[in-house]
Amino acid sequence: MSPMPAPAADALAGRNILITGAYGGLGEAAARACGQAGATLILLGRKVPKLSRVYDAVKAIGPEPLLYPLDMAGADPADYETMADRIGAELGGLHGILHCATEFPGLAPLESTPPADFVRQIHVNLSAAWLMTQACLPVLRRSGDSAVVFVGDDLSRVNRAYWGAYGVAKAGLQALTRLLHEETENGPVRVSMLEPGPMRSAVRNRAYVEEAATLCPPPTRYAPACVHLLSPAGIAQRGQVYAPRQD
Repeated sequence: MSPMPAPAADALAGRNILITGAYGGLGEAAARACGQAGATLILLGRKVPKLSRVYDAVKAIGPEPLLYPLDMAGADPADYETMADRIGAELGGLHGILHCATEFPGLAPLESTPPADFVRQIHVNLSAAWLMTQACLPVLRRSGDSAVVFVGDDLSRVNRAYWGAYGVAKAGLQALTRLLHEETENGPVRVSMLEPGPMRSAVRNRAYVEEAATLCPPPTRYAPACVHLLSPAGIAQRGQVYAPRQD
């Protein structure tokens, strides 16, 4: 594990950053930190009221963000292409994507998982993240130095019994990070993965229902790492699965 970075106060000034799952635990913490670091944010999620709450919080501390309501479970490649075109037209470019959107209904045996639930988890946690990234690569490339940051999970924990499609998808996401890095390592778009440690989140609550919330740190603990990876300084972790620690 690497020490937790301490980004500069203006680490993301002038950069446009798309955050998926922007009202989830890590998504909201990252949005607040990125906004405070000067980024203009595109906040993406399914539920407008929850997005609006994050919008108000970010607007109070940084540049006014944009809201982009979208259900990643139902969106198709054309929806992501439209999104990328709108971002390019309205903001003039895109400098980063932070993939925080997550689908995890809870621990269950694979055999008893409804097929539709399995497919939805694979899609939201893996294939939708790729389809969005694929659509955004041209506008990211035109912006010069830019970053795609996938949020992973500890595979020694989630690649085990009862983690189901979520565990499968997170393993696939790590492979996707590696492959995409190898295909883009000589260009302006850099790819990395953030692997946060245990934190208070919906996923943690559903997996460890009897665990006291105070046993895990809040998502804000890993928000500085999100800022770091999305900033120019994140080039040091290009192609890596980055698991920061708090000293």
